[in-house]
Amino acid sequence: MRPYKAYAFFNILLNILSIVFSLVSLTMIIPFLNLLFERSELTKVRIPLTFSVDAITQNFNYYLSQLILIYGKNDALIVISLLVVFLFFLRNLTRYMAMYIINPLRNGVTRDIRNKVYRHILILPLSYFSEQKKGDIMARLANDVPEVEWSIMNTLTMVFRDPFAIILYLVTLFLISTKLSMILLISLPLSGWLISLIGKQLNSISQKGQIKLGEIVSAIEETIHGLKIIKAFNAIDVMNLRFKNLNQSYTKLMNRIYRRRDLSNPLTEFLAILVLVVIIWIGGKLVIFGGQKLSAEVFLFYLAVFSQLIPPAKNLITAYYYIERGLACFGRVEEILMAEEIITEKPDAKSISDLKDSIEYKNVSFSYESEPVLKNINLIIRKGQKIALVGPSGGGKSTLADLLPRFYDCVSGEILIDGLPITDYKIDDLRSLMGVVTQESILFNDSVLNNIAFGLSDVSENEVIEAAKKANAHSFIMEMPDGYQTNIGDRGIKMSGGQRQRLNIARAILRNPPLLILDEATSALDTESERIVQDALDKALENRTSLIIAHRLSTIQKADLIVVVKNGEIFESGTHTELLNSNGLYKELYANQFRIQL
Repeated sequence: MRPYKAYAFFNILLNILSIVFSLVSLTMIIPFLNLLFERSELTKVRIPLTFSVDAITQNFNYYLSQLILIYGKNDALIVISLLVVFLFFLRNLTRYMAMYIINPLRNGVTRDIRNKVYRHILILPLSYFSEQKKGDIMARLANDVPEVEWSIMNTLTMVFRDPFAIILYLVTLFLISTKLSMILLISLPLSGWLISLIGKQLNSISQKGQIKLGEIVSAIEETIHGLKIIKAFNAIDVMNLRFKNLNQSYTKLMNRIYRRRDLSNPLTEFLAILVLVVIIWIGGKLVIFGGQKLSAEVFLFYLAVFSQLIPPAKNLITAYYYIERGLACFGRVEEILMAEEIITEKPDAKSISDLKDSIEYKNVSFSYESEPVLKNINLIIRKGQKIALVGPSGGGKSTLADLLPRFYDCVSGEILIDGLPITDYKIDDLRSLMGVVTQESILFNDSVLNNIAFGLSDVSENEVIEAAKKANAHSFIMEMPDGYQTNIGDRGIKMSGGQRQRLNIARAILRNPPLLILDEATSALDTESERIVQDALDKALENRTSLIIAHRLSTIQKADLIVVVKNGEIFESGTHTELLNSNGLYKELYANQFRIQL
């Protein structure tokens, strides 16, 4: 809220004015009743005005007496009535302006939370998402942040307004009657303590409810993603039962939450009525048997002020319930915000714009938690070389490539570019050196043009078209309804696998990086699509340093160096011919893939 302190200040000021106008309008009750029942004596002497009840009352009575003497009681009643209307108009005007001016604060804080969470999601390491459910993260951003907005931000008006109202009304009540007001001082803390017990339980249950909601969102996300398999394996009833159980558990939790929250208003009203009855009993005795210590008019005024004390007290208690629930939700949001940014940039990081000489893996080891993935890797990639990584699945090939753009950092050892560790470079500059084409075509629900130009802001349409031509994508793009402006749908669902992959290649070509990383870019394609995509890749790899991960050995036979990776270690390396002649693992993989005897 710190950037919005000006809004908060003016909101507090307007709220105070609103409360003052409300209180002053209530003070009209006494002269109104005095005139109505002809109990007032005309005040003919005006005393100096000071900040005291007697001075303010005496001066008001003096001017009212002058009005009666000049115009009569009927006109005096009209003046008092008009004054009450005017004061209530000012009260409601300032109250509306207070709510009007607080909106930028409420919505701005919520917007800032969303922006911070989304930004943090973008910069968190990939390892964070391998440990978290994607659906749960989506639930935190889609459900917990709005819950913070409604539960906490919507109570800001109450928090800024109602404490001042309570204090001002209490001070007024004490000035009227200290004896009656002492009852309030005893009862209010006791009431607050009773209600806080329920609020603490609400926080705990609300957190469980949001966790359960995250599981529901995860189940929905998994279902949509795996709908084809669910249908193919006749698992509709199984998944439906699983979801119904989750949903029923969430419903039970929400019932408990709403029952505790809905208890606040009736409990507050009941406690307020108890206090009111005690005040009426004691106050009535003071009026009847107390002589002139408390007149009937002043006692009625006291009750009117006390009635104005109840709504802000109820609002604060309601706000407390909502804040307890909102804090439970914000705790889940904060877990994302507080997640450690493992991939960090040095304050004095250097810029880099090109690969001048080589990339070197020097005694590199890496592990996910305690499971080793890479062990003591040593590899040099010279500028302009095409390096292929092959080997059994799970051997560490993709991890070896992912360390280069710092999607992960080495556990031990280091990777050098032109003699300097990659941790010495600016992360954005480092990643600008590389274009990545993965096995899964990563596309966004946007136009063809924006998908190809993704991440680049100063690219013309002609440059996009040239990149698409090199990727063998221009012809099928022009057959689309709106050409390069055609929206490709969620994850490019409107296109075939080969078409999606060619858009990925066009995106990498347009970036024109010194280093191209291909992570099994053709392994998921049919033979015809693979031929077209491989042709596009050959064009993209011309005169460019490249790191190619491949299962299909036919695609990397012309590589300058083939590195065989097994169980996180470099098993052997050499050219295609050298490896076939060495009678090692590569020859075995080649023979098995092509079903030939070597």
